[in-house]
Amino acid sequence: MQSLQHPNPIVPLNGKAPAGAPIKGANSFTEAQAKDRALAAGLTSVSSLVKDGDGIWRGTAMKDGKTRKVAVDFKGNVVSQ
Repeated sequence: MQSLQHPNPIVPLNGKAPAGAPIKGANSFTEAQAKDRALAAGLTSVSSLVKDGDGIWRGTAMKDGKTRKVAVDFKGNVVSQ
């Protein structure tokens, strides 16, 4: 039986993101700090970061030549779709 995969799976980019990341919570990162986390995780051209009502910075970035959605949670977990 073939396993079905989501066409845009959430991928932890900093190697430490737990299942369920990004995690809701009070986020004290500034936009610049969230961008730095995403860049350190190997993303480029990080832009349009906006902190949502769950305390998660969300925006877009490039990875492997493709534009992806990116999220940085209050623990510094970086995930991409």
